[in-house]
Amino acid sequence: MANDISSLVIDCLYKQVHDRNIPVAGLYCDYLDQEQQSTTNMLGAILIQLFARDGIPEPVRQAFHDEKMVLGGRAVRLSDLLGILKATIALLSGVFICIDALDECPSKNRPKLLESLQEIVKASPTTRVFLTGRPHVQDEVRRYFPGAIMIPIITPIEDIKRYLSMRLGEDTTAGAMDSNLRAEIMKVIPGKISQM
Repeated sequence: MANDISSLVIDCLYKQVHDRNIPVAGLYCDYLDQEQQSTTNMLGAILIQLFARDGIPEPVRQAFHDEKMVLGGRAVRLSDLLGILKATIALLSGVFICIDALDECPSKNRPKLLESLQEIVKASPTTRVFLTGRPHVQDEVRRYFPGAIMIPIITPIEDIKRYLSMRLGEDTTAGAMDSNLRAEIMKVIPGKISQM
């Protein structure tokens, strides 16, 4: 459900700033894909999205090419990527960076990601960061963004039950679930979600 809210925010931002040429970059963290969620990969994905409209400028393309030539084609270092990202964002009138499900980003990578975002915001104060995540990452976010506005999202249990019922009704595996299992799911999951 938080994913739906984040998608709505990104869509709304995009519609509001599209005409003003302000890019919106969005990422979704997924605990099933933690290997790919390094800080370098995530910042690289943001950089790619910033160029989606106009293509990659030659100085950025050259910087990546130069890095590949050093030491036999090593990957771009985080510090170099962060420098390129800050220089790119400085050329723009504003940027929105949205990261959904921050709590699903590997805990070992979150501090470096948040520190990098903090550096970007300090270098370009017109950059805005929108993060979603479960409550247990709030203190971590506050450490890097002490003035952050935190908005708790509480889903009424009846909405959760309605959503579950809809999804269970879409089950395509006939006979895989009997009425007892369905009743157990409808009882347990809303209680667990409300405790998050």
